[in-house]
Amino acid sequence: MLLLALDTATPAVTVALHDGSSVIAESSQVDARRHGELLLPAVDRVLADAGLGLDAVTAIVVGVGPGPYTGLRVGLMTADTFGLALGVPVHGVCTLDGLAYASGIEGGPFVVATDARRKEVYWARYDDVRTRASDAAVDRPADIAAEVEGLPAVGAGALLYPDTFPDARAPEHVSAGALASLAAERLAAGEELMEPRPLYLRRPDAQVPKNYKVVTPK
Repeated sequence: MLLLALDTATPAVTVALHDGSSVIAESSQVDARRHGELLLPAVDRVLADAGLGLDAVTAIVVGVGPGPYTGLRVGLMTADTFGLALGVPVHGVCTLDGLAYASGIEGGPFVVATDARRKEVYWARYDDVRTRASDAAVDRPADIAAEVEGLPAVGAGALLYPDTFPDARAPEHVSAGALASLAAERLAAGEELMEPRPLYLRRPDAQVPKNYKVVTPK
């Protein structure tokens, strides 16, 4: 097994290789505006660090979000392209699950929250680092304060809103290494992973104006 994992659902552009036992190479850069520019060089870098070629990859793992539309689609389209070119399966993993797995929080429950902009967070509740107890959602922090009260929280969204998440903890952003490790565990256990389809949870920021008129030549 050689998994190529990548995620662009948060400001982190993160790529890793996993051999079924451990992460053998990883690269992460935080830049919310350069996902498309940074992703492929990061793939080249981890392959070079591992001394392997792209043809050695046996499966692709990609974070499916939730995340902003523009950044998220960069990773998903790249993963689909690699899968088609190499003839290997493409597996999806919820980005929040990767953060939960990387948190190392013993026991539970706890919350993962990432920045959804518009003064909102993408979030989910977890029973432990491997078990999500709720569907991913997008809400204003004040609106979920009662649901998350007293719980530790992981992620950039938690760090942004200390009034709602007073016990905020690292990591701030997801790592592809954590995604790959979680996916490898689930695959080894015979579990089915998610389809590599985006969890947008809301409409993109860019929309056609309501009063837009289509003008066609006569």
